[in-house]
Amino acid sequence: MSLEVIILAAGQGTRMRSKRPKVLHPLAGKPMLRHVIETAQAMRATAIHVVVGHGADQVKTEIADCGVNWVMQSEQLGTGHAVAQAMPAVQPDAQVLVLYGDVPLTSAETLSALMALLGDQRYGILTVTLDDPTGYGRIIRDDQGEVQRIVEQKDGSAAELAVTEVNSGIVAGNAADFSRWLPQLGNANAQGEYYLTDLTAMAVAEGFTVVTSQPPTAVEVEGVNSRTQLEQLERVYQRAIAEKLMAGGASLADASRIDVRGELSTGQDVAIDVNCVFSGEVSLGDEVLIGANCVISNATVGAGTVIEPNSVIEDAQIGRRCTIGPFARIRPGTVMAEGAKVGNFVETKKANIGKGSKVNHLSYIGDAEVGEKVNIGAGTITCNYDGVNKYKTVMGSGVFIGSNSALVAPVTIGDNATVAAGSVITGDVAADQLAVARGKQRNIDGWKRPKKA
Repeated sequence: MSLEVIILAAGQGTRMRSKRPKVLHPLAGKPMLRHVIETAQAMRATAIHVVVGHGADQVKTEIADCGVNWVMQSEQLGTGHAVAQAMPAVQPDAQVLVLYGDVPLTSAETLSALMALLGDQRYGILTVTLDDPTGYGRIIRDDQGEVQRIVEQKDGSAAELAVTEVNSGIVAGNAADFSRWLPQLGNANAQGEYYLTDLTAMAVAEGFTVVTSQPPTAVEVEGVNSRTQLEQLERVYQRAIAEKLMAGGASLADASRIDVRGELSTGQDVAIDVNCVFSGEVSLGDEVLIGANCVISNATVGAGTVIEPNSVIEDAQIGRRCTIGPFARIRPGTVMAEGAKVGNFVETKKANIGKGSKVNHLSYIGDAEVGEKVNIGAGTITCNYDGVNKYKTVMGSGVFIGSNSALVAPVTIGDNATVAAGSVITGDVAADQLAVARGKQRNIDGWKRPKKA
């Protein structure tokens, strides 16, 4: 039997105090709704229906690449009403799983365990037992322990509200049963809404067995209604990633001060200092050392490389045993070969830096091809932009560039050539030549400094 997932994502989220729809607020660098969609995809759902309402156009624009069926809920009349909007698009012989766009941490394994309990005349609920169940719908069972109904907080008696097993909101069953029950929902309750929870009593009335399962931890079913709750889930998510990294052989100076907003893979004996942020896809080879306060995005870093504190690396390939920083900025398109060095306050962009080459201090190297064992002195810049077009600078192997030089592209510096410090190079330099392009020094005797009038 095929699985179709309905994700409820129509709410405004007024407690977020935001113009953005709640489900678009990011957790670990991506919208909460995307987390839920990816979980549904991991379960190999044949169709994913996302019910939107508040900010629908914005939601559909930001999640446009997920291949889901968008369902509009023009009026937010409750969870039962929301699911009913999606049912016409669901195949009648499918199994249905209802998820929530603001509950981002439920795992595919937890949901699969619930789905495994389903069958004919069965309806499933993911429940959780809480020390403080305030605010949640209570699971009411009979003397034999069979689920009879769900009572919402505002509608429960004192005895019912003493129950600590609560409804997560995540339910599952057969599409034909959902289609039969949903039109029968009423809204005679404190909220005046059509509760999805009322389907439980309908199932029991028809002789169904209501099956339940629980997640390993309650955090899997925690929803986000405020920025405080979002921050709490962020820390839980990041802690889980940190523990996985450490189990794989990485050392973290402080597991509570690392943020992974994408996919981070690490080799053995990697060491990461505090306050580092990784986004996109990042791969760190064996024995890579990352200093404090680094930001790395979409990069591969070869074994034995050292990234000193406060460096930023984006869309770059860093070879083995390189050194970067401190305070370096490695911009997109940078490729560093084995043993290359980019020092403090250096910026690179679209630069291939050859094996063993050094850009030590306060330099900008952009749109450049740098050969092997090149030494680029402090304050050197490649002048790659004329205000309209970009041009390339080529340096052969063994080149020595003196400090405070400007290389005006397009320009080529041949193998083993030397550029004298303070030069502005506007023409090519052949191999083994010395290029000096600066005004002749004059020392004037008897010079009198100006004095204030």
